[in-house]
Amino acid sequence: MVDIGHVDLLVQEGFYTNRSDLVRMAVRNQLALHANVVKQAVARRTLTVGLQHVGREDLERAVATGQRLQVQVVGLARIADNVTPELASAAIESVTVL
Repeated sequence: MVDIGHVDLLVQEGFYTNRSDLVRMAVRNQLALHANVVKQAVARRTLTVGLQHVGREDLERAVATGQRLQVQVVGLARIADNVTPELASAAIESVTVL
């Protein structure tokens, strides 16, 4: 309840036109703050139509950054010949091919 009081005070002092204006601005600020994380999440969850080739470099980069890939394809998924089962297991969270 104290937070709402602070919000109302900021509105009364003219910093925001109303509560919704403050909430919109707070959400935008948080999205901007975490934009890189959101961008990475969207890239990881992108559905590929056609052929998706997963190379050793892609998997090594995922492991190095602590990410696990979700390979989602409508068509064909191909993992490079030089990818070891251990690397694939460490880097790939799931594979969905439709």
